[in-house]
Amino acid sequence: MHIFKLHVFRVISTSAFLLVFVSSYAQLKEPQIESSAIARVVGTLSSDEMQGRRSFTLGIEKAAAFIEEEFKKIGLEPLQSETGFLQAFNRPTDTRTLFNVGGMITGKSKPNEFVIFSAHYDHLGILKAVQGDSIANGADDDASGVTAVIALAEYYKKLNNNERTLIFVAFTAEEIGGFGSAYFSQKMNADDVVAMFNIEMIGKESKFGKNAAFITGYERSDFGQILQRNLRGTAFTFHPDPYPTQNLFYRSDNARLAALGVPAHTISTDQIDSDKLYHTVKDEVGSLDINNIVATIKAIALSSKSIVAGIDTPKRIPKLTK
Repeated sequence: MHIFKLHVFRVISTSAFLLVFVSSYAQLKEPQIESSAIARVVGTLSSDEMQGRRSFTLGIEKAAAFIEEEFKKIGLEPLQSETGFLQAFNRPTDTRTLFNVGGMITGKSKPNEFVIFSAHYDHLGILKAVQGDSIANGADDDASGVTAVIALAEYYKKLNNNERTLIFVAFTAEEIGGFGSAYFSQKMNADDVVAMFNIEMIGKESKFGKNAAFITGYERSDFGQILQRNLRGTAFTFHPDPYPTQNLFYRSDNARLAALGVPAHTISTDQIDSDKLYHTVKDEVGSLDINNIVATIKAIALSSKSIVAGIDTPKRIPKLTK
């Protein structure tokens, strides 16, 4: 009887502590995510000047320089083992250089536990002209996701209270085989990565309506449940992937770390089964709903807080066996 009472007291005390902690966390001055700033970044990344951001082109080099400059302005630190924000590497049997662009904010009490926010910044480049337009601008795919990563970096830098180390990375070469995320995953100790928020195509309303997004591999960990719990009391909801036949969990940059056991998931709003602009020259900034991007970024910012603060740790995903 006394043991039971003691156990109940500990549970209540722990719950009360977490409630106070989260409430105090929420009372901190909330950084604003402005639609004008979002429009500027996604518009720049998907402009004709970037020439569709195809790997190994001048256009993608311009995009990398732009992202690097944004990270510098925010005040991020270079990734561990890197001297700058560009993570250079080569594909096997290819002497041409590819660049991930990454930065970090060191955790205050758990610096060796990592939370990753990522998206890919490459696209398809120049395609066959349609009505005089040959540039596959990749506004939704995935300038929208990279814009979210930049906005979240600024958000958490301003908050300046992350207990775990936060990594913000724009991957290259996703469209030609996921080489950027593959190289990045080799540089990380997967056991130290607590969670990965990969963001892919958030520029249009999801099939669930406004203020909603889906999470690939939702059933593989409790990552989505944690995020949804943190959104309690808001209008935004996260849903399981409604397109299981598309195999989206293994079609984006989360897959490499997920295969190593990391709760690495992709957040998206794209209606992939009916998106007629996907991988075409019509994927331009004018087709995007900026308010949808802003709402999704805000939801990711709010829902990630308990993971960033070291309160919640998502369950690991079973490793892929060869």
